[in-house]
Amino acid sequence: MDLTDLLFEIYPYAKSLHIMAVISWMAGLFYLPRLFVYHVEQAQKVPDSLPIFVMMEEKLLGIIMRPAMIVSWLAGGIMVLTPGIVDWSSLWPWSKGLSVLGMTWFQHWLLARHREFAAGENTRTGRRYRMMNEVPTLLMVVIVISVIFKF
Repeated sequence: MDLTDLLFEIYPYAKSLHIMAVISWMAGLFYLPRLFVYHVEQAQKVPDSLPIFVMMEEKLLGIIMRPAMIVSWLAGGIMVLTPGIVDWSSLWPWSKGLSVLGMTWFQHWLLARHREFAAGENTRTGRRYRMMNEVPTLLMVVIVISVIFKF
């Protein structure tokens, strides 16, 4: 069995794994900014809650988001390498790819914000985190439209 045959053989598994990982990744990308809103707006009101917020954010990043992002990239890479799946002369793989890079950047931005929270150095408001919570939604819309309509 050569590499092309192997890629075709594992394609349905890679695609299934990719979908599941993306769902998990997106859940984290939606939830972590919301946790930051609560961290900013509620932590000062509830005694001894700061370490709880930091722990929740850390576990979400490390146990769900990071592994889901890595599996999304790996499974997506297998699909991209499968011959005949992607028409690189179309716009859709490029718009999807740029959006995935945007989501990856957003995750790293969230990680940097988490580190600021953990160090007690957050300077952003709950309103700012609410606005940033729209970033993954916009990127998801571009990705889904790109993949479904393949323009």
